[in-house]
Amino acid sequence: MAKTETKHNADRTKATLALDAPVTSVRMVSPKRAQALGKLGIATVRDLLGNYPRRYVDLSRVTTIAASQIGEACTMRVQVHAVKLKKPRPRLQLTEVTVVDGTGTLIITAFRQPWLADQLKVGMQVAVSGKVEFNYGFKRMTNPYIEVLESGGADFHGMIIPVHPLTGAIKAGLMRSLVRNALERTEGALDPLPVQLRAKYRLMSRQNALSCIHFPHTMEEQSQARRRLAYEEVLLLELMLMLEGRDRAKGREPVAHVVDGPRVAALAGAVPFELTGEQRQARDDILQKMALPQAANHLLLGDVGTGKTIVSAFALAAAADTGGQALFMAPTEILARQHAAGLGPLLEQAGVTCAVLTGSTAPDERASIVERLAKREIDVLFGTHALLEPDVECSKCTLVVIDEQQRFGVEQRAALAAKGDCPDVLFLTATPIPRSLAIALFGNLSLSYIKERPRAKAPRKTYLHTLSDRGVAYDAALEACRRGEQVYIVCPLVGEKHPDAGGEEASRSNASDAGGKPRGSSAGGLDEEDVYEFDSIAIEDEADMTGANVRAAEDEAAFLQQKVFVDYEVGLVHGKLAAAKKQEVMDRFRSGEISVLVATTVIEVGVDVPNATVMIIEDADRFGLSQLHQLRGRVGRGDLPGEVHLVSGTRKDSALERLGAMLRTEDGFELAAYDLSLRREGDILGNRQHGASLLKLVNVVRDGKLIEAAHADASAILAEDPELASPQYKALAREARTFFKM
Repeated sequence: MAKTETKHNADRTKATLALDAPVTSVRMVSPKRAQALGKLGIATVRDLLGNYPRRYVDLSRVTTIAASQIGEACTMRVQVHAVKLKKPRPRLQLTEVTVVDGTGTLIITAFRQPWLADQLKVGMQVAVSGKVEFNYGFKRMTNPYIEVLESGGADFHGMIIPVHPLTGAIKAGLMRSLVRNALERTEGALDPLPVQLRAKYRLMSRQNALSCIHFPHTMEEQSQARRRLAYEEVLLLELMLMLEGRDRAKGREPVAHVVDGPRVAALAGAVPFELTGEQRQARDDILQKMALPQAANHLLLGDVGTGKTIVSAFALAAAADTGGQALFMAPTEILARQHAAGLGPLLEQAGVTCAVLTGSTAPDERASIVERLAKREIDVLFGTHALLEPDVECSKCTLVVIDEQQRFGVEQRAALAAKGDCPDVLFLTATPIPRSLAIALFGNLSLSYIKERPRAKAPRKTYLHTLSDRGVAYDAALEACRRGEQVYIVCPLVGEKHPDAGGEEASRSNASDAGGKPRGSSAGGLDEEDVYEFDSIAIEDEADMTGANVRAAEDEAAFLQQKVFVDYEVGLVHGKLAAAKKQEVMDRFRSGEISVLVATTVIEVGVDVPNATVMIIEDADRFGLSQLHQLRGRVGRGDLPGEVHLVSGTRKDSALERLGAMLRTEDGFELAAYDLSLRREGDILGNRQHGASLLKLVNVVRDGKLIEAAHADASAILAEDPELASPQYKALAREARTFFKM
């Protein structure tokens, strides 16, 4: 008996270790296939099992051609009767396939899938699944799912087919075979989730969940498998975040800040307006965390124009009252200088010394600032990435503030925090992150929200136009110029024209990056077995424009100056412009010398020009909703009403419906939740967000309760066993450290 048990344990250990073996250890994975899988980020057996299906084709409702209902989706087992490749107009190919089943004839039209003409042969048995239409005397399907049936399809009675992400050399059938072999290779592996958690939430075992998510017998089975694996994803992520936060403070002495000192009191008297209730609550939350004898990590989330910056000033004053120094890092020089200009005078009145350091700071001035900072003659230093330079050293840094923190990588945020021994860290963001996503991505942070604007703003209206009626937007902009007001025109720095899926030519927008691949698509995301329309939702900030054509923005500005705004000066600012030039253009726009500013997303956050009342956003369909919301926050900031005109480069219903949300609400958090329901969680914060890409299965809109449960469970586990050393948590600890390379 003992011998049998020993062998069983050895087999389980072997299967568990196989998860992290090279993918070549899976049967049928040759070195050449391993190279192809590498394009999907698959290097190990674990990676292959984590290549979850992106969708499923439910072929469980099988009917005949004659019995199929017009307007309804169904599946049929049919025989290929004829295949024709047609080219109805330039740059448009379609494959027309005629299929029969003894009860009737069905015409299949497949757009932009010429390879079907080679893959489908007359007499071949296939399953087709899609919506039945009727025109020109025949029942038809457009772009249905087509599965070639093995052995003539004699045993086909309906099934659920997983659609995995693929790459050119790995077709759908082969990918399914490789995943089956990987499941076989790891059968019996240890389940990292403790038994009590599986019982508490009635979760499948991991092995069963992996099998069911790849090859479900029913969609309910798939749903339960996804629930189990999604919970595991979040639990591991929360444990990693909490352990990382604890490890950063290990062996270091945090500062308990003085939060009721003279500078904090003086700042309260210097602020020329009364804080709102939410601002006061956020201020108190932050100061309360800073007063504790442990490192604070606090995230302040505020919608556009809610006054996060003035709240952060109280933290800066508290650092000065404690005899410490603070570093305040912003993602752009424009924003860093604006923070210094806005907060500097108030802090100076409160007895807090300030300076600003950016990449364009003159060498002599820079040397002076670095020297004064080291001598503790500067209490608060505002700046950009320039603060990360090795020679920028604080005498006693007790607070770090990072504005628009999602714009910085994990290493950059850590490098700034390393300027002090164990400083408190305050993160600010105007990206409206729902609580569930904030918990998932910032599990080791405390949170405060500001949703209400500090004072009633002038009314602001948002309009949606297609290319054919964009002239309405330019008429509104010209009218604003005649009234002495100013205009933003946002263009995404992309220069070539492209036809969209409906054949309409979209001016100046192009869904491809420099390499010709659709922007925003995952590696291998477009494959021959599963063609779908690609909606270009890619631009979140300047980093997403790498390789873009600067000339396009220059041409746009020149065109507008010569043809549209002839009587008004047009300026241009974008991320690739030299810092000094950028600052000069922005200063001239603020002073009113420039009436129309052609810009990219560099103007999205913090730029405050109350006289700017109209914004036109070209190719608005290429931006995320949260991004559009932040951009429109640049108008309607003063006493004058604002107008935002979104110009869509496509007429596709899905794109126009998504943009329509901008017309329905001004609530950034509502827009963020809607945006998240349409796309992956990592996208809304950008690829630089630590942990975002690890949430493969989690949907923060749908899975809010699951996320909160996993967060609470992670906290409870670490409170019970801080080192995860007990037998019940050893497998979980190994999984977390392996998964996140801790």
